[in-house]
Amino acid sequence: MARRDAPHVPVLLAETLEGLRAAPGLTIVDATLGPGGHAEALAEAVGPSGRVVGIDRDPGAIAFARHRLAPFGDRFVPLWGDHRDLAALLRGAAIPVVDAVLADLGISSLQLDDPSRGFSFSADGPLDMRLEPGGGTPSAADLVATLDVRSLAEVLSRWGEERDARKIAGAIVRERERAPITTTGRLSEVVARAAGPAARRFKIHPATRTFQALRIAVNREIEGIPELVQGASEILRPGGRLAVISFHSLEDRAVKQTMRELAHRCVCPPGLPVCACGREDVFRIVTARPIVPSDAEVRANPRARSAKLRVAERV
Repeated sequence: MARRDAPHVPVLLAETLEGLRAAPGLTIVDATLGPGGHAEALAEAVGPSGRVVGIDRDPGAIAFARHRLAPFGDRFVPLWGDHRDLAALLRGAAIPVVDAVLADLGISSLQLDDPSRGFSFSADGPLDMRLEPGGGTPSAADLVATLDVRSLAEVLSRWGEERDARKIAGAIVRERERAPITTTGRLSEVVARAAGPAARRFKIHPATRTFQALRIAVNREIEGIPELVQGASEILRPGGRLAVISFHSLEDRAVKQTMRELAHRCVCPPGLPVCACGREDVFRIVTARPIVPSDAEVRANPRARSAKLRVAERV
């Protein structure tokens, strides 16, 4: 297990606080709590009269953040659940309206650095990848063991944007016939062999896209983004803000598209004084282009290099 004192550096922290307009007295939701780095900064920003609600699917993350934010007392409210159920979770906690919502979609260092979770090929461990460990949903090992070549290649291509998806899927199916692929180390070796020497010319490990694709498929991450954004629109007060940090193009595309759809719902002809179609806009886009980390932040925290922050305001 990851240590309680394991370092965790929240990405785009200053930009996020500014984008959310975090201030004393506000109620702010961190919908993807993780180790609580952003939530800690938010709790400091809202002060004793404010409140930070932290939501996560991972019970381990809830426990870690609860310990980290214990000094804030009742100012921090942890909720176990899926950010796709954001509005229902908050209403169930008697919090019908909030001032701001943050979602950091990246897998945290708490999860990546724990070999028993199976998210990374940097250390050998069980091929799990579930954000809710031990849950009833299929693990990455289950997908690797049961999907046929065509289905597996589709997962690798769609969610990992892997150019060699068919070749890698074929290699996985052949190898699993010899012996089950149940560890991150074995999967990494199979993918690296299938990718061949040419893959070593690239900066990233040959198995990076395969691991990304399986993790996204296991946890249905991209599918949940529209539900997250819609849920935020339902519980944000007018003028309240949603900030979403994504870490790869598929996430960012889904965030951008969903925000735009909710920001341009009205189909009335230009010039009408009031909306007549009944499809009033829900959001105003604050960031025309995503905010990215500075060179200094990337040097200090290489995991921040692909982060993108988008902000929308409830109208």
